[in-house]
Amino acid sequence: MHRSLPKTIDYIEMPSHDLAETRRFFSSLFGWGFEDYGPDYAAFDDGRTTGGFFAASESWSSTAGCPLIVFYAAVLEETQSAVLRLGGKVTREIFDFPGGRRFHFQAPGSGEFAAWTEK
Repeated sequence: MHRSLPKTIDYIEMPSHDLAETRRFFSSLFGWGFEDYGPDYAAFDDGRTTGGFFAASESWSSTAGCPLIVFYAAVLEETQSAVLRLGGKVTREIFDFPGGRRFHFQAPGSGEFAAWTEK
């Protein structure tokens, strides 16, 4: 059964220059499960969104004009601490924006993401 609704984002694919590190990071940070499709692709399902990471020589960032994938975090400071503990790099410290607060980070082996919460 296909569970996606028409006109919604169905699947997200992102580059990773180190699939093993990217898989380890997101598995530890969010509890994601992964399924490998050969040595150059790892698919995930977080229970709401599905996608995958493909082997690539480069990463991406929002400063390069790439989309920014933003995760919700109930306790932003705990999520930021976990990102750092798991080897991620904070690229923009926690800041306020209309409707909430967020920070940006680079995942090991992958690109830039953000996490946000309400004010």
